[in-house]
Amino acid sequence: MDPALAIPSQQVNYNMAHESVWFSHPRNFGKGSRQCRVCSSHTGLIRKYGLNICRQCFREKATDIGFNKYR
Repeated sequence: MDPALAIPSQQVNYNMAHESVWFSHPRNFGKGSRQCRVCSSHTGLIRKYGLNICRQCFREKATDIGFNKYR
């Protein structure tokens, strides 16, 4: 049997503590805590009237929501 293909008798189990570090910080305020309800983007967010929609999605959905341009 080829020694490169042999399974070691004692497997080393590494602690994956570094993997659990990501997204463990609480995001209660700031740009990271809010996202677009349509596309989950964090940039260009319109929060007025509780919309929480990014400006790109707002332009697509504005007439469906009930906004219309008078000029």
